[in-house]
Amino acid sequence: MMRSLWTAASGMIGEQFHIDTIANNLANINTTGFKKTRAEFEDLLYQTIRLAGTPSSEISQYPTGIQVGLGVRPAATQKFYTQGSLQNTGNKLDIAIEGEGFLGVILPDGTQAYTRDGTLKLDSNGEIVTSQGYRLNPPIVLPDEFEIQSLTISKDGLVTVKVAGEDEDIEVGRILLYRFINPAGLTNIGENYVKESPASGPAVEGIPSLAGYGKIHQGFLEMSNVNAVQEMVDMIVAQRAYEFNSRAIQTSDSMLGTANSLKR
Repeated sequence: MMRSLWTAASGMIGEQFHIDTIANNLANINTTGFKKTRAEFEDLLYQTIRLAGTPSSEISQYPTGIQVGLGVRPAATQKFYTQGSLQNTGNKLDIAIEGEGFLGVILPDGTQAYTRDGTLKLDSNGEIVTSQGYRLNPPIVLPDEFEIQSLTISKDGLVTVKVAGEDEDIEVGRILLYRFINPAGLTNIGENYVKESPASGPAVEGIPSLAGYGKIHQGFLEMSNVNAVQEMVDMIVAQRAYEFNSRAIQTSDSMLGTANSLKR
């Protein structure tokens, strides 16, 4: 059987994976805080027919070898944590991170996850939670009889409110950010959350706008960093590569048919 059949088949499988990645990027183009993913590939093993440097005579050698590649496979999918554009919402509980850092969230199983999605809400206990009802870490609970219009979240994460009968604003907590040595190594778990992994390194806690941590903007949301035009171009390239590989299979099949017909 011709090698090209299997080589081209691996190319079609790889481009299908590429299209799946692009489709996920486009599907999340309006997802708050979403970061685009790039599919990366690597070539497979090579069959060596002749090694470079093999003697061609008593006084000479072949300067190059003969190797035949056996196809391609996905090597990695990498998240790009570049800054997304900020959209003004005017909502007191919406926050956007400008710069590095993630919000810490406590999941129902007690473990900690991280997110760039700043669409925060208030639960029935007056606690600031995520859209899924998960608590922030550290948790922030607003006092009774607070005025929602007085809620202020500063660029360094300090949360203050005004309470009926009090002249001064009351500090109720601070939103902290978490950084990683290698954010591309974080594990995606869905719902706009990621978790720490051995590749990402441990989370490092810090105060927003200090020591390299990002600033917090109240009343804004960070949009996806997906570029629709770039994704469409990548999709066209992947589609053409898929077609070329399918034609290679058809050509190999035609050549095999020709070889089989020689016995007639």
